[in-house]
Amino acid sequence: ILYGADGDFKAVINSFEDAKSHLRRLKMVGAFSVKSYNQPRRNQQQQVIEAARELQMMVVPEGGSFLNHNLTQIMDGHTGIEHCLPVAPLYKDVLSFWSASKTQYTPTLIVAYGGMMGENYWYQKTNVWENKRLLTYYPQEVIDARSRRRPMLPDDDWNYMTVSKSVTDLQSLGVKANLGAHGQLHGLGAHWELWMLQQGGMSNLQALRCATLNGAEYIGMDKDLGSLEVGKLADLIVMDKNPLENIRNSEFISYVMLNGRLYDAATMNEVNGKFKRHKFFFEYGKTGGGMETKSNVIDGD
Repeated sequence: ILYGADGDFKAVINSFEDAKSHLRRLKMVGAFSVKSYNQPRRNQQQQVIEAARELQMMVVPEGGSFLNHNLTQIMDGHTGIEHCLPVAPLYKDVLSFWSASKTQYTPTLIVAYGGMMGENYWYQKTNVWENKRLLTYYPQEVIDARSRRRPMLPDDDWNYMTVSKSVTDLQSLGVKANLGAHGQLHGLGAHWELWMLQQGGMSNLQALRCATLNGAEYIGMDKDLGSLEVGKLADLIVMDKNPLENIRNSEFISYVMLNGRLYDAATMNEVNGKFKRHKFFFEYGKTGGGMETKSNVIDGD
């Protein structure tokens, strides 16, 4: 991240050479994309963009929830916009302006601006603390703390749905949308984001494309990821139910293949190999509702 606000991790950019120095340094350690985050002046973000063009790198920005900042990021040619525009619905001026660009959109509805964010919708509407698959990979006490005492809103007060509709409007005009779940809740968060994209009016297939090929194109990995094609990495999931029939079927996964290695989704053990998942820290010494210290566990377990 090239962070623009003051702090001990600030990326100081006051000239084209400053920007080029930062991008060159990152490219030398393998980066082909950088995040330009809260550069306070427009000439700074333009310097990063110009340096990236020269070094053949991509730049994704985050604007800190300011509409005019986001619009200039589109105007200056960023690869995409991270997080939703803080205004919804969008009208013809913004829709037509954005559709004339090649800038993609990762709205992260799970933390959408302008009202109660999408993550809270699923805490209200579902008993997250009872999800058996989630609890296999996540400590019960952490899930309980986040999901049992939940805010309650009437259905017409969920602003993220208005934001989601604006994403659908943009996509209908050719702006490619991507799924980004912000790391809010590992496991379920990406499914929630997928379902929220569909709630805004996308077809199930369009939402699934946001979760797969669109995102691969966005990060420059579409030659290797994003679709099932000869020559790409063997990365795929096997589902019990068809998400084209019901988008919420995406949650029911039997197997995950990672570059040709097949894993049982219920255990994370390798199916076509010898790898068996080790215990998570919260599985050691479990007795009833609490946890004992790891010192009670025999070495090698």
